[in-house]
Amino acid sequence: MKFATLAVHAGQRPDPHTGAVTVPVSFVSTFQMDAVGKLRGEFEYARSGNPSRHALEISLAALEGAKYALAFASGQAASTACLHLLEPGDEIVTLPNIYGGTFRLFHNVMNKYNITVKTAAEAEPESVKAVLSEKTAMVWTESPSNPLLTLFDIGMTAEYLKNFRNKKGTKPLLVTDNTFPSPAFQNPLSLGADIVTHSCTKYIGGHSDVIGGALAVSDEGVYQKLKFYQNAGGAVQSPMDCYLLQRGLRTLPLRMKKHEENAYAAAEFLRGHKNIEEVFFPGFADFPNHFLVKKQMSGLPGMVSFKIKGDIEAVKTFFSRLELIIMAESLGGVESLTCHPASTSHAALPPEERKKIGITDNLVRLSLGIEDADDLIADLKNALG
Repeated sequence: MKFATLAVHAGQRPDPHTGAVTVPVSFVSTFQMDAVGKLRGEFEYARSGNPSRHALEISLAALEGAKYALAFASGQAASTACLHLLEPGDEIVTLPNIYGGTFRLFHNVMNKYNITVKTAAEAEPESVKAVLSEKTAMVWTESPSNPLLTLFDIGMTAEYLKNFRNKKGTKPLLVTDNTFPSPAFQNPLSLGADIVTHSCTKYIGGHSDVIGGALAVSDEGVYQKLKFYQNAGGAVQSPMDCYLLQRGLRTLPLRMKKHEENAYAAAEFLRGHKNIEEVFFPGFADFPNHFLVKKQMSGLPGMVSFKIKGDIEAVKTFFSRLELIIMAESLGGVESLTCHPASTSHAALPPEERKKIGITDNLVRLSLGIEDADDLIADLKNALG
């Protein structure tokens, strides 16, 4: 089945008992046993497994082209589970431009467990290759990145890692955060990644009404370790949240096309405006590594970032003049949202680190929803004065 069909049907077949065409929400914490050590069905205790979560995980695995998927209470919970594959003394290699919450998790949490982080000089496979060491157990990537939409060659990095072995004799796991493109526009496992992570709060949910995260993987051994941690750590998705995410999946292909359409329209308008210093949008032919849009993606998310000419006061004026686009920290919803990365999504980074990677005080991130493009551009035109 093709993607749009999978989005509607994978994991979402009619209920065999009632014929309900929507997967019922299983508000249950425990399941009856027939005898000592004998389950009546496949579920025992809802932290370990729940019909609602099971259906969502089937859906997510199908859309990512994975054998398995695991749903978590948030994107950060999913990332935390992934990092628990590491052992004290291990090293993570990452890119210079990653989500602020991931940076905080790496540098403020995992360092307490003797996990070190090494950042490549540039978001290029060669730069990653240059910093690999005998301690490297994981390479963490993000493409397009948050918030500068940097494109990274996942496939080439996977090729580099194929023949690399650390002191344990194992290949470092290649992890890709696929939140921005969603499985509708990019499937990192098909490019050679080992694990895909998502903040399902964003495009997968799509309606700004649920928090969730997920991991997708095909390796049986890696899956079993992650499954163990999902149960032991306990940060699982609630049944109602699973229902909301699965409902969002059904319209994901349609929504992503409209998000992309609006992003192109907004980016073109912003690029030609006299009060804009710079626009970051992978759809431009002169955007760094633009070739990767065709090489590893089938479309672009509704994300555009830009720098306003002026200082923080000019940015504040811009936000205060918006009437349709909402100033809020998240992204990927049907409504258009905008935020100031330096004080929200990347506030966890030290000021000098933000400056080094280009997250300046005049940078604005824009998440284009599915409204009419003319209305969105009119709002931006008015706000920019």
